[in-house]
Amino acid sequence: MTDFINALGVLLQPNCLFMMTIGGLIGLVLGAIPGLSGALAITIILPLTFAMDSNVAIALLISIWVGSCSGGFIGSVLLGIPGTPSSVATCYDGYAMTKKGEVTRALSAGTVSNFLGTVPSIIIAMIACPIISDWAIKMGPWEYFGLGVLAITLVIGLSKGKMFKGFIAAGIGLLITQVGYSPISSTPRFTFGSYYLAGGFDMVCVLTGIFAGATILQDYAKGNTGAAGIFTGKIDRFHLPLKDLKNNVVNIIRSFAVGLGIGFLPGMGASLSNVVAYSMEKNASKHPEEFGQGCVDGIIAPEVSNNAAIGGAIIPMISLGIPGDGTTALLLGGLTIHGIEAGPLLQKNHPIFVYMIFMAAVFAAIIALVVEMGGVKLFPLLLKAPYHYLYPGILVIALTGVYTNTNNMFGIFMALVFTALGLWMSYAGIPVTPFILSFVLGSTLETNFRKAISFAKGDMGTFFTRPVSCILLLIAVISVVRPFAMDYWKKKKMQA
Repeated sequence: MTDFINALGVLLQPNCLFMMTIGGLIGLVLGAIPGLSGALAITIILPLTFAMDSNVAIALLISIWVGSCSGGFIGSVLLGIPGTPSSVATCYDGYAMTKKGEVTRALSAGTVSNFLGTVPSIIIAMIACPIISDWAIKMGPWEYFGLGVLAITLVIGLSKGKMFKGFIAAGIGLLITQVGYSPISSTPRFTFGSYYLAGGFDMVCVLTGIFAGATILQDYAKGNTGAAGIFTGKIDRFHLPLKDLKNNVVNIIRSFAVGLGIGFLPGMGASLSNVVAYSMEKNASKHPEEFGQGCVDGIIAPEVSNNAAIGGAIIPMISLGIPGDGTTALLLGGLTIHGIEAGPLLQKNHPIFVYMIFMAAVFAAIIALVVEMGGVKLFPLLLKAPYHYLYPGILVIALTGVYTNTNNMFGIFMALVFTALGLWMSYAGIPVTPFILSFVLGSTLETNFRKAISFAKGDMGTFFTRPVSCILLLIAVISVVRPFAMDYWKKKKMQA
């Protein structure tokens, strides 16, 4: 309880409250604008937090994340274009309600659903993290290596029809972590005598190039200058959708459970949970024919679920040091930049900091709720932001942040190199998430692999004689083999 109160004292400092409010607004705005996202915002802001106090910096990044998850549904409802991938399913009924003249009802239901998904999931994460950390602290390097491999293969397994390209992305991510001095032995690798490469590729340079640079140049090349449509309807003031919530109690509970569970699984996150929750609600509904025609149930389900994934994703990030999705991979990078190592010992060594993360997420959810309730009539203005003004500003801020972090022009050059890599990956259809996950986990994977081999005196079989690591590696293999096996059995049944 003392740690909780001390963490609350950190958050209630004026500068921290101010930065969280700004972060929540930034996330909300970029989440609402189609084509931009909270991940992009975190990538831009991350290097600018280098000189900040670590508590304030992480609270700011958490607020951006939560704000973007909450704001993504605005574009879905007003334009039928999701602001973020986590609000894809909201388009189906959100935009249909707008065309029916029920835009205020749709926005009100989505606003409250966001809050109902976020806050309870954070409370559950607050309870679950110490329990999982106590269990995880008993694991050795064999288990951590297996856990890292499982996280990467689960993401690759989701690359529908692109599993080979998912492996390529993971391979590139692991390859670039080999540049610099090796862990344990400190042998220089692929440095070519360069002082700048001795420390490996800077995380800020990589993330800025892959996310900010590549995304902006792609959109510019495609001629994206703004939202593909303008909302012309009338929006009234927010009204609390008590009747809709009362009629959807079971829907809320089920969607919450789906979001929390999927958010916990490495690499899945809100983008998958909102679609799954929508499908489950439609299948369980007594009036499935109304879905897609403007049914409020079809807004509540995905919006509760995608925000519940926030709490689910925080659990492995804090207790295991494994990112739950692409955005938490960026947050994990933020922790690393500020000298904080996520994992089982984080809860024990920095309990105040951990509680601060949880409460920052709750505070950000409250900010999003208040802003969305009070500013519902201003939402259409967010969607009119001209990209030809936004993009140059974003690029300048991003590259300035890279220079601030590295203090040399080589960092700018490497950010441009990774921008080119990001463009090539997009052109080749290679997914970004396995690359980011592999890059973030690469050093941890290698360190634990080397430790395990060293402890076992070169015996590779210990990975399979230890029960937990064996189970994790087997699940990793199954997650890769399963899609091929399913396709084989489907073909065999069709031939029969």
